[in-house]
Amino acid sequence: MHVPPLNRREFVKKSAVTGAAVAVAGTVAATPAQAAHRKPPKPPRTWSFSILGTTDLHSHVFDWDYYTDAAYQDSKGNSVGVARVATLVKQQRAAKGEDHVLLVDAGDIIQGTSLAYYYARVDPIVGTGGKRGPKHPMAIAMNAMRYDAAALGNHEFNYGIETLRRFEEQCHFPLLGANALDAKTLRPAFQPYTVKRLRVPGAPDIKVGILGLTNPGIALWDKDNVAGKMAFTGLVEQAKKYVPRMRALGCDVVFLTDHSGLDGSSSYGDELPYVENASNLVAQQVPGIDAILVGHTHTEVSSYTVTNTETGKDVVLSEPYCYGMRLTVFDFELELVHGQWKVTSTKAQTLNSNTVEEDAEITGLLTTDHDLVVKYVNTPVGTCTADLSAAEACWKDVPVMDFIHQVQMAAVATGLSTADAALPLISVAAPFSRTADIPRGDVTIRDVAGLYIYDNTLYGKKLTGAQLKDYLEYAAKYYHQVPSGTKVDTATLTNANSFWDYMYDTAAGVSYDIDIAQPEGSRIKNLSYAGTPVADGQVFVVAVNNYRANGGSGYPHIAAADIAYSSTNEIRQLMIDYVTAKGSLDPADFAAANWRLTQNGTPVF
Repeated sequence: MHVPPLNRREFVKKSAVTGAAVAVAGTVAATPAQAAHRKPPKPPRTWSFSILGTTDLHSHVFDWDYYTDAAYQDSKGNSVGVARVATLVKQQRAAKGEDHVLLVDAGDIIQGTSLAYYYARVDPIVGTGGKRGPKHPMAIAMNAMRYDAAALGNHEFNYGIETLRRFEEQCHFPLLGANALDAKTLRPAFQPYTVKRLRVPGAPDIKVGILGLTNPGIALWDKDNVAGKMAFTGLVEQAKKYVPRMRALGCDVVFLTDHSGLDGSSSYGDELPYVENASNLVAQQVPGIDAILVGHTHTEVSSYTVTNTETGKDVVLSEPYCYGMRLTVFDFELELVHGQWKVTSTKAQTLNSNTVEEDAEITGLLTTDHDLVVKYVNTPVGTCTADLSAAEACWKDVPVMDFIHQVQMAAVATGLSTADAALPLISVAAPFSRTADIPRGDVTIRDVAGLYIYDNTLYGKKLTGAQLKDYLEYAAKYYHQVPSGTKVDTATLTNANSFWDYMYDTAAGVSYDIDIAQPEGSRIKNLSYAGTPVADGQVFVVAVNNYRANGGSGYPHIAAADIAYSSTNEIRQLMIDYVTAKGSLDPADFAAANWRLTQNGTPVF
């Protein structure tokens, strides 16, 4: 019997039926009538998703220390860089599903390493000579990692608003700052918040509102870059404005990314009416918040709960460690109630980036940029006649600190008016790094950069003798009180009152003792200038960095003091220029032991 060949349509139809039968072998296929009466699957009643968070990356791309020209190393075995964080992020997405994960940062992205400096000053992203600049490595990395949002950090403003705006243009995600306002209109200068939709099959989307808040201290710390252009209000005040707005838009989850710590403290005292570290206050005082990613203070707080005083609801906060050492994971559980998603559980933990290798995609994208910066920082600029170490700079007057003082005073002296040039000139500066060392022999850019790790510029401000004594008394609270006759242990001597090394100023150009046997406020003894006791009314020009000059760390008098000199030149570059011009760094040109620690007048060291 002849069997006619099947046409293509019949073949496909029969093949599909046969394939289905094989796939469900042992079952009976439903008739069309039975299939018609089947109920559609029920929509999910619960759902889970995660928000991953980083903060204070400070342009750490790879696990590398540009100042030592070696892999990053610390006593706790930490690793740094977004390349490792990228691996953790990919693991989270693979485990939970791409549509169950968001990625957010809490600020301080484009400053902090030699790589950051290179793309701000050496080959700036804003371009030079009419030529378009390169793309910032952090924009490249964060775009590849598919960040959903980032808050503005205070260090985003260090290189000026133009550099920040160019970085913003290069990012495929919004930079959020609800309390960063245009100084003239007082309207948001940056996007305050963004809303992300998470698709849930057979159910309404989950709308996640992400509000970004930055640090009010920018108004002080980067006054030169933002004055008259931008204003910075309090975190609580702006959260009270925007959280209800986000809820009114139908956000099921409200998540904050704050470049602000969580202990309610301020390093600038009462210089500003807004709290520096206000994330705990936001959680406590603003209803409607589910969780907060915290930044700014370079500490690790895996999970911290604050109860909102109005609603009694717990708000979960987490601050991952800086530089990409940790990744916070916020896990949210939700339930669909009367057609609306409600958060039923929020948990947070931190993951350690030293448990994974660097992501090959990020490595491939940025190795060329990294190698360029390594070559730059290893450029020789001169020689040094002796090893200059900062290891004891926190309790001894060491030559390497006098190098900073010398450069600051020399630069200020060149720009003073005739009248101000007649005043005594002194300098104040802090020991930023105890591991800094300028070796004997060849000196490279990285040797100098390792001593002065911040992009501060220079001021000359006028203080009276009485004000200078107050200033130095304030600095002396850095030391724990050690009674006379008690052995001084340098391991426990410093950082009293949570006064960190970068906050502690020493002075050059005047001589003085710090009597650590005395209580705070009564420690500065024998303050003199050129061998003569300093008079209360005597006026000095004080060379000081812009951070301190504008109120950073809360020193008395300095923020309100008259300005005798100001410059946009970075102190670090002035130091590099000093070595380059002289060809040789010789402590005989600047070393002078003019301050010391004592116990009831007896020298400690």
